[in-house]
Amino acid sequence: MTQTRAALAGALLLVAASLPALRASAGLQFVDIAERAGLRFTHHTGAFGKKYLPETLGAGAVFLDLDSDGWQDVLLVNGTDWPGREESRGATARLFRNSGRGGFVDVTASSGLDVPMYGMGGAAADYDNDGRQDVFITAVGQSRLFRNVGGGRFVDVTERAGLGGRVGFGTSALWVDYDRDGLLDLVVCNYVRWTPETDVFCSTDGKTKTYCTPEAYPGLTVWLFRNLGDGTFRDVTAGAGLFDPTSKALGVTMIDYDLDDWPDLFVANDTQPNKLYRNRRDGTFVETGMQAGLAFSEDGRARAGMGSDAADYDNSGVPSFVVTNFSGEMVGLYRPVGKGQFVDRAPHSEVGQASRLTLGFGCFFFDADLDGLLDLLVVNGHIDDTLTDAKGRVHYAEPPHLFHNRGSGRLVDIAQEVGAAFAAPKVGRGAAFADVDLDGDLDVLITTNAGPAHLYRNDLSSGHRAVRIALQGSRANRDGIGARIRARIGSERLTRLVRTGSSYLSQSELPVTLGLGRRAQVDEAIVEWPSGARDTVGPLAAGRFYTIVEGRGIASERPLRGGAVPRAR
Repeated sequence: MTQTRAALAGALLLVAASLPALRASAGLQFVDIAERAGLRFTHHTGAFGKKYLPETLGAGAVFLDLDSDGWQDVLLVNGTDWPGREESRGATARLFRNSGRGGFVDVTASSGLDVPMYGMGGAAADYDNDGRQDVFITAVGQSRLFRNVGGGRFVDVTERAGLGGRVGFGTSALWVDYDRDGLLDLVVCNYVRWTPETDVFCSTDGKTKTYCTPEAYPGLTVWLFRNLGDGTFRDVTAGAGLFDPTSKALGVTMIDYDLDDWPDLFVANDTQPNKLYRNRRDGTFVETGMQAGLAFSEDGRARAGMGSDAADYDNSGVPSFVVTNFSGEMVGLYRPVGKGQFVDRAPHSEVGQASRLTLGFGCFFFDADLDGLLDLLVVNGHIDDTLTDAKGRVHYAEPPHLFHNRGSGRLVDIAQEVGAAFAAPKVGRGAAFADVDLDGDLDVLITTNAGPAHLYRNDLSSGHRAVRIALQGSRANRDGIGARIRARIGSERLTRLVRTGSSYLSQSELPVTLGLGRRAQVDEAIVEWPSGARDTVGPLAAGRFYTIVEGRGIASERPLRGGAVPRAR
């Protein structure tokens, strides 16, 4: 590719300007409100010149409702100092409670989550079905499970839950009821076998140390812990068919790719083939990544997979996959072409062209403009602040991609059109979305390596509206994770899956947002619970937030601040 990334972006903008019908939805703007909303945070890498591998990978963010008030709170995972280097004054993860008045309050000190660890990622869900969302934080060394005991407090139950002594290089994680027994199980990705004591000297000139690539270290298996229902977990990795010490996993996504109502797992590996684990419905999985076409690039190479997500972005009823990769490899965008088969469409699309030189990490599908079509966000940033190519095309800080869904599977990068702060280069790592102000549209949280977290409020003024749905299981797990929502909106059919994990080291909110465009309602919504139960509700009016309880239907509703009701002053 001879064009610079700037020239390519300029060319795409010219094309968009010359075709009015293909422009972004009117009024889609993202405004960084982190500072004034009280979300003040700086990621701590612990770097002190040794170029330790974990320092390059950043940390993630988790949206959760810690006090069950309907407002999404924020957990920002953090690193800490390396042994013998006490300079950070006890850097820990930070928990921010959503005040519901346009801001966040730092409640870390009273939360019990202020435990120093070299944190990487996290996942939140109600694993004990007591009505409160619990938190798992992955780390270099010992990852930790924190049980929510109410009142904004969490208790470290790692040891008593049977998860102690599991030392690894934890990255992304998710909660999933893989055996559909009503109890959430835990999947933990691991990267490589690395410790400060086994650190390898890597160099490009033989003298100056640089950050090593993952080829310098052996891999480490993903872990699967089965929830036994008594507060403890059992390691079933090997028996379930997930044991693979060659893996170098950074991203994990739960998806039902074969539409058999059982959750499958996709793992994004760095320099190793990606893995797709099909649920055999008997407590075991079989790896089918190569057969499905998801293991490699179009030319048959294992790429540097970072983040991943999967969703039905073309409203076909079948999910597609996205995987972020290293600079020079482009994003992988795998669309279904037959039963259980996928083809990477990125090399022949705007997605591949725009992402060829950027280094992607966090990614997710979401309906940014509430038109009923899922868009795609990818955050970028290189791993070493000394790196640049001879032509100045590769930089440490890089702008994100926001691929707007134009229908028929076409995605066009409009990041430069939705706000200067949003489009500014940054060393992006984690990414997640949530409706933090309950106005109906989806806001975006991006973490940066050794830098601040950015919270971008979605100031959508197109008049598009939405319905939001939160689930509460009874026979199924309390959070309804694994439930599929099928919505009929006029002639349109939307399919959404409730899940944790995805992206990179991060988790978006659990409630589902259904974009309606200018339509007045969801005509019908069918909730297919992981227990096998079905609830049919509707019509659901635009501008409202519904809670659906398994077996009871709509249990409560409340107006959103935007959409069909006036915005609060």
